[in-house]
Amino acid sequence: MQKASEWLMTFSSEAEVEDFLKLKNHNGETACTKVAITGGKGGVGKTSVSLKIAQNLHRLGHRVLLIDCDYNLSNTAIKLGLSINDNFWKLLAGEKQFKDCLVNEYGFHLLPACNGSLDLFEARLSFDEMIIDIVSNHEKEYDYILLDCPAGLSRESLVLSAYCDQRIIVVSPDKSSITDSYSLLKVLSKKFNIRENHLLVNMFETNRQFEKVVMTISETAESFLQIRTNVFGGVRKLDINTDSFDKFFLAEGQNGWHQGFTQMVEDFAEKFSKTRSQMVVPPRANLMRAVEQEVQ
Repeated sequence: MQKASEWLMTFSSEAEVEDFLKLKNHNGETACTKVAITGGKGGVGKTSVSLKIAQNLHRLGHRVLLIDCDYNLSNTAIKLGLSINDNFWKLLAGEKQFKDCLVNEYGFHLLPACNGSLDLFEARLSFDEMIIDIVSNHEKEYDYILLDCPAGLSRESLVLSAYCDQRIIVVSPDKSSITDSYSLLKVLSKKFNIRENHLLVNMFETNRQFEKVVMTISETAESFLQIRTNVFGGVRKLDINTDSFDKFFLAEGQNGWHQGFTQMVEDFAEKFSKTRSQMVVPPRANLMRAVEQEVQ
């Protein structure tokens, strides 16, 4: 039987892309929802957001796997204070089993990547195809598989985003992030016929700034690409020093900031969860929601 990654690499027309997307979303074999968390530009908080979403989905009772797809610059492990190892390379090389490479200290399962592995650097591997095969082999074990994709327009990131059922584009208010995010939406649309995405505005300072980013991206995407951009939500910029940021961001806080993020994840899970017999049809654009409360 042809691997999912091999099938993905074969399309040469929009019709073939569309057939693939229909197949992977309606095979009726799994209730797992695959979500790519990506962005057009680095430094927008994508990895922190990925960890926070995984954390919240787990607290909602879901079985969650988060895969760090930046295969040789893994930040997920660093942000969680974990020791760096080369288990990801050993998994790809067949020296370790999948279950032996997982981190399970935070409720959800994490598959970290490597950091500066020479073996991984010198290996001539199609990492996107290998990650897709990992997902295909284990998706029946999870309710959600999250892919923390590298930012930008790399082939690997684009293919992984196209393979997933849903995509969350993380964008910050600066112009370069907005421009790069639109470029990402454009390539996903033109190459892979992706017609719908979700937008998370990170590090905004005012409601007006949040709304401006949302309107700029969503209206431009609809006018020029004829695609829908749902609003996952917004995360207000934290007035916290760099050394304390990850500790606060990933804490189980009870203040309005944490409760707002939790509510966004709950809404997303409710609207885009799938059963074995039927995929939930995505609704029209969500109402804009921002984390309004200041950090206590």
